[in-house]
Amino acid sequence: MESHEELDRGLKNRHVQLISIGGAIGTGLFLGSGKTIQLTGPSILLSYTITGCIIFLIMRALGELMLSNLNYHSFLDFIADYLGKKAAFVTGWTYWFCWIAIAMADLTATGMYVSYWLPNIPQWLPEIIALAILLGLNLVAVGLFGELEFWFALIKVVAIIALIIAGAFMIFTGFKTGAGTVSISNLWRHGGFFPKGASGFALSFQMATFAFCGVELVGLIGGETSDPKTVLPKAIDTIPLRIILFYLGSLFVIMSIYPWSSLSADQSPFVQVFSEIGIAAAASIVNLVVLSSAMSACNSAIYSTSRMVRSLAQEGSAPKTFTKLTKNRVPGNALVFSTLIIFLAVLMNFFVPSRIFTMISSIATICFIFIWGMIVFTHLRYRKTNPELAAKSTFKLPLFPYTNYLVFIFLAFVLFVLALATDTREALIFSPVWFIALLGIYHFKFERNKPISSKILQDFDKQDQN
Repeated sequence: MESHEELDRGLKNRHVQLISIGGAIGTGLFLGSGKTIQLTGPSILLSYTITGCIIFLIMRALGELMLSNLNYHSFLDFIADYLGKKAAFVTGWTYWFCWIAIAMADLTATGMYVSYWLPNIPQWLPEIIALAILLGLNLVAVGLFGELEFWFALIKVVAIIALIIAGAFMIFTGFKTGAGTVSISNLWRHGGFFPKGASGFALSFQMATFAFCGVELVGLIGGETSDPKTVLPKAIDTIPLRIILFYLGSLFVIMSIYPWSSLSADQSPFVQVFSEIGIAAAASIVNLVVLSSAMSACNSAIYSTSRMVRSLAQEGSAPKTFTKLTKNRVPGNALVFSTLIIFLAVLMNFFVPSRIFTMISSIATICFIFIWGMIVFTHLRYRKTNPELAAKSTFKLPLFPYTNYLVFIFLAFVLFVLALATDTREALIFSPVWFIALLGIYHFKFERNKPISSKILQDFDKQDQN
C-alpha cells in the first residue's frame, strides 16, 4: 500500500508533455506579439532563439538535479540539500510570490476576457467562479490538474498550428493583403533585420525572457509522474523543438504576411491573420485562446504555490499544517491557503490601480530570474560536492561548468536591460526590498534566539562538508 504521506504520482506522460508545451507559450504571444514586433522588428526571432537556448540549459540543469534523487518533489528540496535552509527559505517564498503575482494578474485578465462576450456582468463574478472551479478540481486529484492543463495547452497549440498553416498557404500562393504581397522578404525589406539597431535588439531580451517565465514548472510536475526518469528528460529535451515551432514559427509567419512596421501594436496579429483569410469570428477565437491561457496560468499557480508551500512546511519554513495531504494525496491546506491569497486579486480590483499590477508582475519576473540563477548555482554546487553521484547521471547538463557560467552572464545581461527600460527599472529597484524582508523574517524566526555555540558548530559542519 502506498503511503498517504507521499504526493500522488497521478500525472501521465501526455499531461507532462502538453504542460511543458503550455509553459513555454504565454498570453503575450497571442496578444502582445504585435507590440513586441513593433518595438524590435524581425530581430525578435534571434532574441527568442538565444533566450530559448539559455532556457534549455537551465532546464537541463534542473532535470539533472531532479533525477539525481527521485525523492525530490521540487527544486526547493535540492536547494535545501546543497545551499542550506536559509537559501531554500528565500527561494521557496520567492517562487511562491512569483506565481501568486502571475495568478493575480491572470485572474484579473480572465474577468476581462469573459466580459468581451458578456459585457453586462461584473468583472469580479467570472473571476470568483474560475478560482472556485480551479481550486475544486485541484483538490480532487493531481490527475485533474494535469487534465485541465492538457486541454488548456491543446487550445493554444491548435491556435498556433492553425496560424502557421494559414500563413504558409498565404506565403506559397503569394497572397495579397492590404499591406502588400505576402513574402518572406518582408523580414528584411523594411529597414533590414535590425531596424531598431543594437539598442532595440538588446531591449527585446526583456520581452523574450518574460515569455518563458514559468517554464521551470516541468521540474515541479515531474515529481508527480509515475515514471519521472522517462517523462522528465523527454519533456526537457523537446524544448528547443517547441521554441522553433511555436515562437519562431508563428512570428516568422506573421512578419512574412505583414511588414513588421505595418503591424498594429494594439491588436493581436493572430486576429489580423485569421480575419485576412476570411474567418469572421477571428476575434472571438483569439479571445477564447487567451482566456484558456489565463486560466492555465491560474491553474498552474494554484498547483505550484501549494507544492512550494508544502515543501517549505516540510523544511520548517512554514506552518506544519501545510504538510498534510488529503485522502486523494494532494496538499489540501496548502491549496486553500494559496487560493485565498490569489483571491485578494478580486478585492484589489476594487481598490488598487492597474499600475500596481504592472509593478507586481515586473517584480515577479525579476524574481523568476533569481529562481533560474539559484537552480543553475545549485547545479554547480551539486557537481562539485557530489562528483560520484554526478558521474552516474544519464541526463547531464552539457559542457559543465561553462554552460553554468554562460547562463549567469545571460541573466546578468537581462537584469542590465531591465535597468534601461523605465517601466521595469522601478521594479528592479524595489525587488531587493522583497529579499531583505525575507532575510529579516528568517533571522527573527530561526537565528535570533539560537545560541552562539550552535551557530559556530553549524559553521564547522558546513566547512567539513565542503
